[in-house]
Amino acid sequence: MSDRGTPLDAATARTSGTRRRLRMIAKTTASVGGPLFLLGTVLHPARDGWGMAKAGQLYGVTHDIQAAGLLLQALSLAGMLALGTLVHSRRDLVGWYAGLIGTLLWFALIIFDGAHNPVRAHYEPSLVHTSGDIDAGAAIIVFPGLLVFPIGYVLLALMLRRHGMTWVPLLLSVGAVLYTLGGLFIFSSGPRFPLIQVFEVGGATLYALGFILLGRSPTDTVQATEAAG
Repeated sequence: MSDRGTPLDAATARTSGTRRRLRMIAKTTASVGGPLFLLGTVLHPARDGWGMAKAGQLYGVTHDIQAAGLLLQALSLAGMLALGTLVHSRRDLVGWYAGLIGTLLWFALIIFDGAHNPVRAHYEPSLVHTSGDIDAGAAIIVFPGLLVFPIGYVLLALMLRRHGMTWVPLLLSVGAVLYTLGGLFIFSSGPRFPLIQVFEVGGATLYALGFILLGRSPTDTVQATEAAG
């Protein structure tokens, strides 16, 4: 008898190796992406035009850090989706797609905000982070992000909760909602409103912790347990 395995054995081994790499990528990007997003939020300088002009390049740098974190989070979610994590029906796919799309839209918002507002602060600081600075181009990026980011993570949380997780969906959904509320305060109460940073940092802290725990969750074990039950 030949000691060599069959083509089916080789294909199975390759599939197993690919899944291991995907799991490692999903775990690493979640563990790094969450804290990076939090770091950028904590370092965020003043949001009014005059404070932004005084901060100089720091405003753009903090947005670059947040954007890098969001990009890693998107890669993590895409990896979990590719693995079919906790996907037992089309209904389960909605949660993963919602979280992924919300993350990508917020990534676009962060990039736009970090590039647009420092320029506006240099020429017209009184218009920074006000309704007077919202045109059609900005609205196409800002409003979908403000809407889909928190809703996306609420939908993802509902899916995760349905499959037995407790703390991860709670941290992700509450964190995303609180963080977004902090951003909405900019328009409702003005860019100097002191609770903006409180809500954004508090929300980003919960959200980042939720992402770290999501990356470390033994999702394959959860699937096997649910299948057995």
